[in-house]
Amino acid sequence: MAEPLKAMYNEGFLREFAEKVRGAYGAFDSERFVRIVLGEGWEELELKQRMRRISESLRETLPAGYEEAIGVLEAIADECRGFAYLFFPDFVERFGLEHWERSIAALEKFTALSSAEFAVRPFIKRDQARMMAQMEAWSRHPNEHVRRLASEGCRPRLPWGEALAALKRDPGPILPILERLKADPSEYVRRSVANNLNDISKDHPELVLGIAKSWSGGGEETDRIVRHACRGLLKAANPEAMELFGIVPLASVEATKWEVEPAVAEIGQSVEFRYELRMPEGGEAKLRIELAVSFPRSTGKLYRKLFKLSEKVVPGGTAVRGGRSFSFADLSTRRHYPGMHRMALVVNGREIAASDVELVEAGAAAPGGRGA
Repeated sequence: MAEPLKAMYNEGFLREFAEKVRGAYGAFDSERFVRIVLGEGWEELELKQRMRRISESLRETLPAGYEEAIGVLEAIADECRGFAYLFFPDFVERFGLEHWERSIAALEKFTALSSAEFAVRPFIKRDQARMMAQMEAWSRHPNEHVRRLASEGCRPRLPWGEALAALKRDPGPILPILERLKADPSEYVRRSVANNLNDISKDHPELVLGIAKSWSGGGEETDRIVRHACRGLLKAANPEAMELFGIVPLASVEATKWEVEPAVAEIGQSVEFRYELRMPEGGEAKLRIELAVSFPRSTGKLYRKLFKLSEKVVPGGTAVRGGRSFSFADLSTRRHYPGMHRMALVVNGREIAASDVELVEAGAAAPGGRGA
């Protein structure tokens, strides 16, 4: 099994980082810092909790004044690049809200080295008008990482981040930023624009559909943004979204084969599914084929998630075949629980075949392997 991401924060990493700090701040007590970080409960902490523990341990061992402390981190920031150093912006998020201008300057620097998309959110919640004005200014910045922060940081439903309730209710302040960045030269930035719109679509589908229609045809890159922004609406089989992309209901498509094996699998294993569809006679049509899986939560309630398998134009009367494996291995974003999992084949928003797979604890399947 792959080592969990949180394991990157180990004693070796902490000691190497402490030496960098001591190079900029000679009075830094490296031993005390490492001891505080690895103190009680460390092994039980998850990834973001470990980042927060490191931030709080730095606050206890850096200079007492916030501005001097943040200056130490800025001095070594160029040596501390990448995902592992997300605790730099976390330090600002945790301790810098009362030092607005100094903190904003630090976040602008840190985001280009790791990412400050989580750290800006408490500032938005503290003073939305002021912070959204800052985000608009960042949308004009020469650095693509800072421009991306302008969009990514104000996503109403940013994964792993706290939701921005005010912007969920009224995303109006976000729209000028997205309009400015929709044709950004960086795909990294444009993809963030699409993700932001996808967030907004969960609360305001008609607003996003209107934007999608107005942006469509604005160029190949903008069209890709529109498509990615509407992915949630397409998964929900929103009729207007499907029509926008030429996906129409096909009541006469039938599944001539639908097989899922094995019927019992252990958590961590995979199942194989195969399908065959028969297109109705007549002209060609666009097929969007998806796998819908209904997962039990720890409470026993189900939630349904769709996985895109294929989308293509197919002539009338054609047989369409496909299949692949589906893994029930735990992910950072999804944990699996024992119980019945409904697996369904969805074509242009309509479920046309389904089977149940019973997921059991590792070692509980029948002898013979993979639930045979």
